Amino acid sequence: MTDIAPTATPMSDQVTRADGRVEFAPGSPPPSGPYANKDLLPVPVGKRTWNTYNFSALWVGMAHNTASWTLASGLIAVGMDWKQAVFTIALANVIVLIPMLLTGHAGPKYGIPFPVFARASFGVRGANLPAVVRALVACGWFGIQTWIGGEAIYFLAGKLIGDSWANASRIGGHAWTMWLSFAIFWVIQVAIIYRGMETIRRFENWAAPFVLVGAFVMLWWMSDKAGGVGPLFDQPSKLGWGGGFWKLFWPSLMGMIGFWSTLSLNIPDFTRYGKSQKAQTWGQALGLPTTMTLFAFLSVLVTSGSQAVYGQPVWDPVQLAAKTDNVVGLLYALVTVLVATLSVNIAANLVSPAFDFSNVAPRKISFRTGALVTSVLAVLIFPWKLYSDPQGYIFTWLGLVGGLLGTVAGILIADYWILRRGSLHLADLYRSGGRYWYGGGWNWRAVVAFVVGGVLAIGGADFHPLVDGRPIPALSPLADYGWAVGLGTSMVLYVVLMLLRGRERATA
Repeated sequence: MTDIAPTATPMSDQVTRADGRVEFAPGSPPPSGPYANKDLLPVPVGKRTWNTYNFSALWVGMAHNTASWTLASGLIAVGMDWKQAVFTIALANVIVLIPMLLTGHAGPKYGIPFPVFARASFGVRGANLPAVVRALVACGWFGIQTWIGGEAIYFLAGKLIGDSWANASRIGGHAWTMWLSFAIFWVIQVAIIYRGMETIRRFENWAAPFVLVGAFVMLWWMSDKAGGVGPLFDQPSKLGWGGGFWKLFWPSLMGMIGFWSTLSLNIPDFTRYGKSQKAQTWGQALGLPTTMTLFAFLSVLVTSGSQAVYGQPVWDPVQLAAKTDNVVGLLYALVTVLVATLSVNIAANLVSPAFDFSNVAPRKISFRTGALVTSVLAVLIFPWKLYSDPQGYIFTWLGLVGGLLGTVAGILIADYWILRRGSLHLADLYRSGGRYWYGGGWNWRAVVAFVVGGVLAIGGADFHPLVDGRPIPALSPLADYGWAVGLGTSMVLYVVLMLLRGRERATA
């Protein structure tokens, strides 16, 4: 049972510093071979420099974006009032912070990214399964965010150039100038990611406060249009607090959790640069639930105001900003959308899959190549369809993502905290034949837990508008609780299977 119990660390392989952070012993050669490259190797302790502000700014930059805005405004659009929407989002972010901190712990301690962290539970080769699943989800997110950024460019240019741009001939249901705007924003993001993680850190530091100011400007503008802040608070719920609300609440809560379930897996990609556990813990605790709740509050008030002013809620902030006739105000609003979208898309949706795809073939795929693969796949998933309506966006896309990735989080947390008590052997994460090799590089127990948890979490879900119907109708009662079902099932099943494995070895 040596592969699931805390193990002694040979001093020749790795050393533990006084603050608990672990790295390879000075002078020892770093791992090489088919499962290592410079992007996947542990960050040396001396280069783990991110402090509390860096992590808080990262979260402010990621939380204050158009997709976060549409989370809250989308809840208004489907019938909630501002109190119900803010409550749902605040609770979801407190819940998702827990697995975020638990998986993030391995980053500052060992300096390893998510796909390497997953090798401990899934196997050195098997880690490609959760890594690729996470990467493909990121591709979907990257596409959605890029479409949003392209919209901002399209509307901005339309106001400046005129009808020849805004009413250009249409291709595939959209003006060709919209497709051009989409391509321009795509190129900007790829250019930034190619400059590396330090550029991303500096960009997040100044983007975070800029976007927050922009949100308050939107609130001021909408309250002025509505004749004060009163109408923003007065828009009634279409659901009340009875059965209609609670029927919508649970799938909405799982969707809100699903929004950051991606980062709850790959947060080690960022925390590996942390100077201490305190920095990542306080940085995330201060940055995630507080800023998401504040941003949700701002977005639901603005959306409620749009309902009072225009007779129906305008849930897309780009579409809302385009309604102003003030060119300066429009420019500021849309530049804010661009900065916000760049901020979250690069940090949340390019960094992770770049590492994940690199993990598939470390010798052939670098961090930059992985980012380019992500950028291409993001176009091929047709993000404009995923983002076309709030029902499909919240309940289909976010619900499926949350349910599927919750299963991976359950396995990672069970392996690292319950079975290993936070102890890993760095060298074995990069070589065949070690304690994380299992059978041929795969831990089939993790795969079984992932499949069973995933089927229970999303098997009964409504896939509309992607496809019609539910794959397994008998599981539909579980669909509204997908993330919790996936996480709980995979965690329990994985622990049981691994303990049975240890018992078999002890009696052999």
